[in-house]
Amino acid sequence: MILYSELDDLFQIGVITRTHGVCGEVKVFPMTDDVRRFKKLKRTFLDTGKGLIELECVSAKFFKQFVILKFKGYDTIESIEKYCRKGLFVTREDAVKPGKDEYFIADLIGLAVENEDGSIKGRITDVISTGANDVYDIELDDGRQLLLPAIKECVLDVDIPNGNMKIHVLEGLLDQ
Repeated sequence: MILYSELDDLFQIGVITRTHGVCGEVKVFPMTDDVRRFKKLKRTFLDTGKGLIELECVSAKFFKQFVILKFKGYDTIESIEKYCRKGLFVTREDAVKPGKDEYFIADLIGLAVENEDGSIKGRITDVISTGANDVYDIELDDGRQLLLPAIKECVLDVDIPNGNMKIHVLEGLLDQ
């Protein structure tokens, strides 16, 4: 076990909800688009509230909407129950790589946003998952808020390395 104190460049993949059985397994509510990722999970970081502990995953199975995980060195309920309601994280290098036109939310937050003619500018402050498509919450430079659907008609170009996004604002999105 290694103790960490930084959350930089870590992505949350789940939350331990409760213990499962008597051998140290836990039920995890997944917070990832790809729950199959848990089958390949070798290590994860647990946010104890006082820092991060690296845990080695030895097994993963699925039960309803939960993932049942077992960690090396945690073989009783007593050894793991103190971590209920704590988050599990992975490093960027261990994260599932995004596909084409997919991005980590952490990389989108703070991006400078500008429409085609430069008349609307702002920054992404949040990404809202709606089920159908994500919605970018953009704080405009003039103080207004724009909720922009993350669809091809609205998102023209995303340039993570340079920190900006080109958008098209559909008619009616800025009407108050």
